Amino acid sequence: MAAYLQWRRFVFFDRETVKEPSGPDGVGAKPFALPPGIAVCDSGRGNLVFGDILGHIWFLPRSLNLSSFQAYKLRVTHLYQLKQHSILVSVGEDEEGINPLVKVWNLEKRDGGNPLCTRIFPAIPGNKPTVVSCLTVHENLNFMAIGFADGSVVLNKGDITRDRHSKTQILHEGSYPVTGLAFRQSGKTTHLFVVTTENIQSYMLSVKDYPHLELDTHGCGLRCSSLSDPSQDLQFIVAGNECVYLYQPDERGPCFAFEGQKLIVHWYRGYLIIVSKDRKTSPKSEFAGNEAQNSDKQVLNIYDLGNKFIAYSSIFDDIVDVLAEWGSLYVLTRDGKIHVLQEKDTQTKLEACKYMLFRKNLFEMAINLAKSHHLDSDGLSEIFRQYGDHLYNKGNHDGAIQQYIRTIGKLEPSYVIRKFLDAQRIHNLTAYLQMLHLQSLANADHTTLLLNCYTKLKDSSKLEEFIKTSESEVHFDVETAIKVLRQAGYYSHAVYLAEKHEHHEWYLKIQLEDIKNYQEALRYIGKLPFEQAESNMKRYGKILMHHVPNETTELLKILCTDYQPSGGNEGPGMLEGKKANSEEFIPVFANNSRELKAFLDHMTEVQADSPQGVYDTLLELRLQNWAHEQDEQIKEKLHNEALTLLKSGRFKTVFDKALVLCQMHSFKDGVLYLYEQGKLFQQIMHYHMQNEQYKKVIEVCELYGDQEACLWEQALGYFARKEENCKEYIAAVLKHIENKNLMPPLLVVQTLAHNSTATLSVIKDYLVNKLQKQSRQIEQDEQRIQKYREETMRIRLEIEELKASPKIFQKTKCSICTSALELPSVHFLCGHSFHQHCFESYSESDSECPTCMPENRKVMDMIRAQEQKRDLHDQFQHQLKCSNDGFSVVADYFGRGVFNKLTLITDLPSGKTATTIEAGLQRELLVHSKRST
Repeated sequence: MAAYLQWRRFVFFDRETVKEPSGPDGVGAKPFALPPGIAVCDSGRGNLVFGDILGHIWFLPRSLNLSSFQAYKLRVTHLYQLKQHSILVSVGEDEEGINPLVKVWNLEKRDGGNPLCTRIFPAIPGNKPTVVSCLTVHENLNFMAIGFADGSVVLNKGDITRDRHSKTQILHEGSYPVTGLAFRQSGKTTHLFVVTTENIQSYMLSVKDYPHLELDTHGCGLRCSSLSDPSQDLQFIVAGNECVYLYQPDERGPCFAFEGQKLIVHWYRGYLIIVSKDRKTSPKSEFAGNEAQNSDKQVLNIYDLGNKFIAYSSIFDDIVDVLAEWGSLYVLTRDGKIHVLQEKDTQTKLEACKYMLFRKNLFEMAINLAKSHHLDSDGLSEIFRQYGDHLYNKGNHDGAIQQYIRTIGKLEPSYVIRKFLDAQRIHNLTAYLQMLHLQSLANADHTTLLLNCYTKLKDSSKLEEFIKTSESEVHFDVETAIKVLRQAGYYSHAVYLAEKHEHHEWYLKIQLEDIKNYQEALRYIGKLPFEQAESNMKRYGKILMHHVPNETTELLKILCTDYQPSGGNEGPGMLEGKKANSEEFIPVFANNSRELKAFLDHMTEVQADSPQGVYDTLLELRLQNWAHEQDEQIKEKLHNEALTLLKSGRFKTVFDKALVLCQMHSFKDGVLYLYEQGKLFQQIMHYHMQNEQYKKVIEVCELYGDQEACLWEQALGYFARKEENCKEYIAAVLKHIENKNLMPPLLVVQTLAHNSTATLSVIKDYLVNKLQKQSRQIEQDEQRIQKYREETMRIRLEIEELKASPKIFQKTKCSICTSALELPSVHFLCGHSFHQHCFESYSESDSECPTCMPENRKVMDMIRAQEQKRDLHDQFQHQLKCSNDGFSVVADYFGRGVFNKLTLITDLPSGKTATTIEAGLQRELLVHSKRST
């Protein structure tokens, strides 16, 4: 039971008297006055509705334009305005005696200017005359309940606006007057509360036979009951003189000790409105509480039951009723005045009360008040902060942290954290940080601080609970948590987080550097997707190779051939294996040559197209093993393996590198093979020369001398420099030089002159044969010269004859068709004759012989080419400077006729230049030369 004397009082309503509209002259309006004789009233649908003792029903809209119509002949005793329909239900009398009539009015329809009365029926149950005490109507228009002074209740079920669809029955009979009725709708269940002066009952109307339950054995006076809104769970409120009780359909709820004689009870927007007798006046009868004398003073209190304070309290003179409309309360007094109570806005109310509440440390009430008035989160957060500061200053740190937790999301976390950094308050700080993470508002620093709190408290259970939340509920920065746990030495927790949230780098770093569980780290890498497994093996491969070489090698083999995660992490669409570049993992095997050889052998066997670096490294490794091996049998085997690898054809693009490797390790067969493959025949011969293998030198010259003739010259020079007796080898070389005519004799003699052991007898045969050949060559050349001179003289004589003597054409056949010549015919100086029609058909030019033209053109082209190249002085100079063999360049240009010099014997004919005559002479010589041949 709550005593209202302890409740705080506030002024959340502004009181004003309703005044008439101001006139056009601007003179102050006087208070609005209702007509006399008002007996009952209600509100709804934008009107205040009144009924008077003369049978009129009055409507007062917000514009204060009062209107009325005659509803009954005598008086109006009860009114009920539905809130969701424009339906008004009234009870009154049309004749003297106890015969009340119920009328249902449709305010939206008119009948002669008045609202349409859709139904009239007598109110009394049966033929027993009794007075109507109260009336209520269900908003669905299917129920109407009428209470009587004799204790009976009549229920009208069906459409209350029509007689045909309505059924009337007596629901309740008793010995005490009915003082209040109220319908309660919860889902599809309908209850009717019935209160008398002595008891309270609840009827369930949604069940057949209407079962009922007696809720209490005391009642209330007229107009001292009401139904709350959903904020109080639609409870039925009954106000007695000692207490106010709240009821559910099946039980009694809480009660409040509001003393004093209650006259009127209403519910408005979460507030309980009670009009009670002022204690200074004399009491009245309970049932006739609405018949107060004009001189009586009455107190109107507005209670907030949820927050337990009085929102407003004021004294009025003889209140008729309190109505709610247009968002305000209207208090009607017996003198005809209307007083309006306008609720203040939320901010104004809170500002008005916060100072007093905070000053008196009534923070709980301030919080409840703010919540009930739907204060925004910023305003609530400020109240929580001040409440927390108050508790913190009092030393109640546990309570303070709870209030600070309620500010999360609005108050800067550092404000709270600084207050609890003391080691003695670490458990409070932990609670705050936990909630900060649960609301996903923590940053990396907050995570670090919370984990440090756990480790300081050594609270492993809380730590595990924090980090082992499901993935969808992670409220912290995982990487930060891993770092802090690792630093604090909680390796197992850090590894758990790293594995769960797929922070592979941190997992491996902790396993390898802190826990040193190399097998587990290797297993974990084997479960990763290809790209991550590849990158981590590059990063940690050397460490793993040092501690678990065999297992690491096997994983690398898989990674570089056909990798698939051991845990199937690639997903259903990634079943095809991937492979890494094996060359990139060679550095992993530093100081592990045995594992490296196994890895490289495997890669070359499985993948013939392995990167070149794999073959290069394997060759170097095999050569090293061969060079350091002492066992002859094993050394021979290693020798064959290295040579086989060289002959695999994988070193064509890296010839120089392979050659350097073989030379570094003195691998003779490999060096010679590579020289041969690279056509480095001189290097092969020099290699044998360095090792003084004379027979091998001769063999190399015999094998490759046709491809590179200078080998014989170098061999001759090599043997010539030897002071040993090399006559046999010199003779063999000279014989080949003689056969191929590779060197001039003089050069041979000069070369052998440096050898003290080489006597004249060594080259005697060579010189004799050479001189004989040169003699024969000289004879042949002299004969050829004589022949060319005779031919030249003949051609010159023929040219002179053509110039000086007439030409007689004696051809009898056409040179094209071989038929007998007939006029007209065409004859050329070359001796060919043609029919004119044959000549015109086959000739391309009128001035050239068709038979000699092809050969003449070739000669002319040669002459033109020589003429064009005679003046290429700049080109000749450039080629001469850039060429390594200047003699060959000079010989080439000499052959082109660049250096020919013309000697003029006779004077030039007028109009002709030397160049023209020379060119014509050469052309004629060539033409006649071709003809004679």
